[in-house]
Amino acid sequence: MRLLQTPVTALLLAAIAVLFLVETWAGGSTSTQVLLALGANHPESVLGAGQWWRLVASMFLHIGIVHLLLNGWALFQLGGLFESVMGSFALLLVYFVSGVAGSLASLWWMQPQGLSAGASGAIFGVLGALIGFLFRHRDRLTPAARSLLSQLLGWAGINVVFGFITPGIDNAAHLGGCAAGLLLGLVLRERRPI
Repeated sequence: MRLLQTPVTALLLAAIAVLFLVETWAGGSTSTQVLLALGANHPESVLGAGQWWRLVASMFLHIGIVHLLLNGWALFQLGGLFESVMGSFALLLVYFVSGVAGSLASLWWMQPQGLSAGASGAIFGVLGALIGFLFRHRDRLTPAARSLLSQLLGWAGINVVFGFITPGIDNAAHLGGCAAGLLLGLVLRERRPI
């Protein structure tokens, strides 16, 4: 029922799920060849061959079922919350701007080799936008909204630390997406009061 009230969140989750099925059908979501063929972020392909579309396509691909489930759950929670407060258009804006910012940060970080995929840069952007929005309105927050801000800050901190100590996590995408989202959250207007 909740997804019916947040159609962009539902659409993004559906697109991610469909592409995961395509990855699986094409040879597996952990196959470098499959990921490259479907649009994973890759410095040589983007910078060398001018395949800039990968900055967007990579936001919908995932490497393994655990990656898919973690990002899907985070998008369901954060995207649904964001969309219900800020609206569907704002979610689309934050998701794509933050996702591309995360992809660019990842591209810069993994130069000249590497490969990345996943929605986490965009999801961190949604997280950053929520933090920025709540921080901007901190003088009029209810106790529940103050608690939410604290929880979001804690969640962001834990995930960044986890990203630095765990191999294979694209912290550059997380930080780039979060920074873009934070800036957007400082200027976006809510659809309904917090």
